[in-house]
Amino acid sequence: MRVVTNVRMSFIQALAAQQTLELRQSLSKLAHDAVQTSRQLANVGQADAPDVLESEVEAQQAELAVTMAEQNQQRIWKALSAVVGNPRIPFMRLEGKLEDTSPVNSDELVEKIVSESPAVRIAELGVKRAQATLACARREPIPDLQIRGGMEQNGELLPEANGKSVGLQGFADVGVKIPIFNRNQGNVTTARADVERAKREVERVKLVLRERAASIVQNYTFSQTAVDRYKNQMIPRAQKAYEMYAKKYQEMTAAYPQVLIAQRTLIQLEVSYITALETFATSSVSLQSYLLTDGLEAPSQPGGIDQPVREVNIPFQMGTSPQEK
Repeated sequence: MRVVTNVRMSFIQALAAQQTLELRQSLSKLAHDAVQTSRQLANVGQADAPDVLESEVEAQQAELAVTMAEQNQQRIWKALSAVVGNPRIPFMRLEGKLEDTSPVNSDELVEKIVSESPAVRIAELGVKRAQATLACARREPIPDLQIRGGMEQNGELLPEANGKSVGLQGFADVGVKIPIFNRNQGNVTTARADVERAKREVERVKLVLRERAASIVQNYTFSQTAVDRYKNQMIPRAQKAYEMYAKKYQEMTAAYPQVLIAQRTLIQLEVSYITALETFATSSVSLQSYLLTDGLEAPSQPGGIDQPVREVNIPFQMGTSPQEK
């Protein structure tokens, strides 16, 4: 489950990085167009030197953003190929849609995590193990009947048999040890305390899962709201503003820089929209997979016993919140 979840989340991140790079490249091209336009306007006296310098700075910032997006895409691709198990997968274009993520009920998923998570199952097995140890400790004071029997060769000489040995003979022993003072009180008390501790461990693990799920639910809820806001309100309005500025420019009633600014705002909103979609999709996958997201975490050794507190069962939170992004 950890491996499959990690592959899904890495694919989502790689697809988002691919789309973000494409938008960054479009924004960089617009910034360079703005530089050329500002220089032409400066030549005819319709723009000042500060306007040209500002457009050049914006173009350089856009180029730097493209470089960062390219490096981020390469990093995510290397992580994806490592999780898949083939680090030498050649770089290729991915096909998919981030918008295909279906909404889920986060509250129901949290309750499912708390009741069905492998971490909780492991902790519950710890209770059964401790209870078995307690039952064994309680039975230990009960005496066991010791019976021994068989055949043996007796070399004792018999005077009446002219010096011959006894020879082969059978034997049987029956005995019992009765503990008068030792009732195994110490081991029973220790085992009883281990049972109580194991039960408290189950409660602790459930609380840890709720704590770690809280931030994932917050990211999911916020990103769901952001996706809806970007898709249905901000991006359509920015698209309409760009079209109106472009129409006015064709009618010679608006300056070309206004068209570029409107188009730049539209692309920046689309970049933020992709980021929100990425957070929405990865949070959804994490909640549906019991928060098990680290596919390359080492499993327990053969014959070993998993502990719920290990990172292998309760992994860390991947990614950052949409606010930080």
